[in-house]
Amino acid sequence: MKILMVQSEILTGRTADNLSQVEGLLNASGPDADVIVLPELFATGFRIQPAELAADASLIMEWMRTEALRRNAAVVGSVAVAAEGRFVNRLFFVSPDGSVQHYDKRHLFGYGGEKESFSAGHERRVVSFRGVRFLLQVCYDLRFPVFSRNHADYDVALYVANWPAGRRAAWDILLRARAVENQCFVVGVNRVGHEGGVFYDGGSAVYDFQGQPIAACPSDKAGVATALLPLARMEAFRRSFPVLKDADKFRLL
Repeated sequence: MKILMVQSEILTGRTADNLSQVEGLLNASGPDADVIVLPELFATGFRIQPAELAADASLIMEWMRTEALRRNAAVVGSVAVAAEGRFVNRLFFVSPDGSVQHYDKRHLFGYGGEKESFSAGHERRVVSFRGVRFLLQVCYDLRFPVFSRNHADYDVALYVANWPAGRRAAWDILLRARAVENQCFVVGVNRVGHEGGVFYDGGSAVYDFQGQPIAACPSDKAGVATALLPLARMEAFRRSFPVLKDADKFRLL
């Protein structure tokens, strides 16, 4: 399983420019990725009203389908969507055959006002693709390990984010922690650039099931990085050190 991370510089409200930038990064990355992961709200940014963000949802979804088919890879990224009279921050997993699965961000960033613009999702979502199981997560979800606890039901946790440089240390630490505690691969894809007076420096990376980094994008600039996931090694490690079998039992309300 080959993962391609796209660490883009998001231009607020400039959907066409953002999609063009991602296409350029993909074209320069080379072929043969299985899954392409983009940042949170990769085509619009956050700093305009949700109704304006959601206005381009259909266009963005069509672009994701086109790229998935063209590159024979799943394309993963979050989009602001109007759903049942509310707005959600929806992470889409688009397969090459055009099928779409999604997860609505559960943990909204109250400190930054996200709760005032979006409604929270409630369902945890794991999707299977080419024999690998992916847990879908968005940004602030990273701080809440109970919600992402591995019940032996996934192999890779995907986190897409707009995570500021001022809290970069937490990003790096928590991605590794989620990998270690869940004996899984963790893929964290963040953005770069400035928006609303906030600076983003990337830090997109893949960690293995022991918390070791196996791929990373350069800090402070747009770019891509790929990681080939040694899934057989993860399975062997889980069998030899079966920590998950001793995990506490609980149920989310």
